[in-house]
Amino acid sequence: MLTRKQHELLTFIQVRLEESGISPSFEEMKEALDLKSKSGVHRLISALEERGFIRRLPNRARALEVLRQPDSAVSKSAATAPSASVRQAANGNTALLPLRGSAKAATPANDVVEIPLHGKIAAGVPIEALESSATLPVPAALLGSGEHYALEVSGDSMVEAGILDGDYALVRKTDSARDGEIVVALVRGEEATLKYLHREKGLIRLDPANAAYDPQFYHPDEVLVQGKLAGLLRRYH
Repeated sequence: MLTRKQHELLTFIQVRLEESGISPSFEEMKEALDLKSKSGVHRLISALEERGFIRRLPNRARALEVLRQPDSAVSKSAATAPSASVRQAANGNTALLPLRGSAKAATPANDVVEIPLHGKIAAGVPIEALESSATLPVPAALLGSGEHYALEVSGDSMVEAGILDGDYALVRKTDSARDGEIVVALVRGEEATLKYLHREKGLIRLDPANAAYDPQFYHPDEVLVQGKLAGLLRRYH
């Protein structure tokens, strides 16, 4: 049997997983259940885990998976509707989730993976030369399939695309791209740059996203695509 708080927490976690694919933080769970401290959340999580309702995914940050919903053995007090704070925190979803067997449990999408961090995009340094043991933890949901690496953006040439100095560009490795895609291009075997790719009159045009900069034109054999922009991470100081 689950207590009311255990039932509310289980409901809150699954609602958030179904809506966003990301399990709530301990702070969010504390606020939703109107608890005084995170230690109360830890106790509820441990109790649900011991009873086989949830599990913590190993080696992943803030990742919980709902394994099952309460059955008819749940106490009457626990089976009542979630509190107002839980409903509000779950973005207005006022209904209890279906019981076990009536819906498939959501799969968390908050896995965190480590990808190589190759430093800043800098003139005179091909991507292959940016060997580093540094890595960057990235939510897997930002990446998709394929092999990825990260580069720190230097400069303001892509600000009108929302890519700012100091951002981390998450790049999927590939040697091909369609017109209009943002790519990491190695120019003349020397300079790596992040730009929009276009093909024009037999030439390759690399477009900045800043009116203060002019497009760059190259022969096709002078440009090697080394990846496509897959996502962006930003730090706020």
